[in-house]
Amino acid sequence: MGSPKIEHRMFSYISMNWRGKPLVSHEVIVNLIAATTTQAGLKIEAEMDTNTYAKGIHVTDDELDKVHIERSEFHGEWNYTIRPSV
Repeated sequence: MGSPKIEHRMFSYISMNWRGKPLVSHEVIVNLIAATTTQAGLKIEAEMDTNTYAKGIHVTDDELDKVHIERSEFHGEWNYTIRPSV
């Protein structure tokens, strides 16, 4: 799973859901995120990633240029889709 990927539109709902609750562990945080819903019925799925990842990996500009990123018209610096490379 890697680092968390959270839809930006859900941040306010997550914040409201954990308001006033002590964030004492990663498990508590993940469970509070996973318990978040909206009045429209949107739900968040969250799980803890316990994998170990190497540190200090450098991605070159050439490697990054090969990533197929489709940026949204609205705030493409935040809203984008990464498509598989062909």
